[in-house]
Amino acid sequence: MKYDVAILGGGPAGYSAAERAAKGGLSTILFEKNELGGVCLNEGCIPTKTLLYSAKIYDTIRGASKYAVTSSDPSFDLPKMIARKNKVVRKLVAGIRLREKEAGVEVVMGQATIVGRNSDGTITLSCGDATYDAANLLICTGSEAIIPPVTGLSADSCWTSREALKCRELPASLVIIGGGVIGMEFASFFNSLGTDVHVVEMTDKILGPMDRELSNMLQAEYAKRGVKFYLGTKVIAVNGTEVTIEKEGETSVLQGEKVLVSVGRRPVTSGFGLETLALEPYRSGVKVNEYMQTSLPNVYACGDITAFSMLAHTAVSEAEVAIDHILGKSRKMSYRAIPGVVYTNPEFASVGKTEDEMTASGAAFHVKKIPLSYSGRFVAENEMGNGVCKLVINEEGEIVGAHILGNPASELIVIAGMAIEERWSVEKLSQFVFPHPTVGEVLKEG
Repeated sequence: MKYDVAILGGGPAGYSAAERAAKGGLSTILFEKNELGGVCLNEGCIPTKTLLYSAKIYDTIRGASKYAVTSSDPSFDLPKMIARKNKVVRKLVAGIRLREKEAGVEVVMGQATIVGRNSDGTITLSCGDATYDAANLLICTGSEAIIPPVTGLSADSCWTSREALKCRELPASLVIIGGGVIGMEFASFFNSLGTDVHVVEMTDKILGPMDRELSNMLQAEYAKRGVKFYLGTKVIAVNGTEVTIEKEGETSVLQGEKVLVSVGRRPVTSGFGLETLALEPYRSGVKVNEYMQTSLPNVYACGDITAFSMLAHTAVSEAEVAIDHILGKSRKMSYRAIPGVVYTNPEFASVGKTEDEMTASGAAFHVKKIPLSYSGRFVAENEMGNGVCKLVINEEGEIVGAHILGNPASELIVIAGMAIEERWSVEKLSQFVFPHPTVGEVLKEG
């Protein structure tokens, strides 16, 4: 069985690449050992956002009196929330399966293994009792949660996002190890439902490289809601419900009915014969060029396996670039404007450079901060709510970074991303006609 393209992994990179390749006239086979949609659809982006939306609805009803609406004592049903989440996932997985079929992709559900590279350059793979040859191979094997080497901490003793998304009983208390995007989204969800949440973060701020000022504002908002933060703090041991932490040489113990680990993810590089190709490594993954080619020109890598930008939308864009290159197009992958979103309530979204990055580079820049209260719609829909849009502008007047705290930041950040990718000036962006009233109008105020 010979194919133009074989793809390992049916996550966002894999299923997007397969559909694009088949529609482009390439004979395409896609291997997936678990479920189409990968981590993003089955235990990441989609299920978390489904649960977060339920929590947001619950928060909204509880705060209805701010909008002159009287509501009875609201409640929630966690098992039904989980059931709805599962229904959403099944529907979207079925949709991907149908799209692949309609495009003409051959989907094989099973663990595929790279056998080796032949003298003519083709790649041989095996799955079950069958073997397959492909002129081009795309490696889209995704990532897995990291369990740090802490005494008493193991995959059996703690939650990762996978287990947290399946819980049907609300824990009274939760210790979250890691204050990044995943940690903060789960902190938001469980805090809304009444769990006593503790967030332990080794660095001096939450949300890693995202804008420091707005990260601090989001932290302050959740601190007001009862989430307890321990920054610059290390977890040194876990013993059942006791989590021992250390800061500046002083130790203390946190009590958590459950412990959730969210310290990051690492590329999946073992279990499918990658070593047979001897590809050049990069960090904990595989090195690629601007067309997503590895050190072997007919072997491409997309998504988390590149150990660069572990985001579903990055993976999709990388897959499109890879397939376009196979089809003879010369589009290069650009990481200039990759947006990142934290789906807390309020949302926090960023794209491009931060102030810290610009300062470290020595480049001249200035910052324009616009309160979201400049938008009539934001004021109408966010009683007693605050929000900020921050634009980072270089000495040529071009927008090089944008950071938004406040709803709906996830929908607005794409506008700023286009401005950054196309190197628009503040003046250029302000010339576009924005509908009124919208929150997006604040971008014109830069």
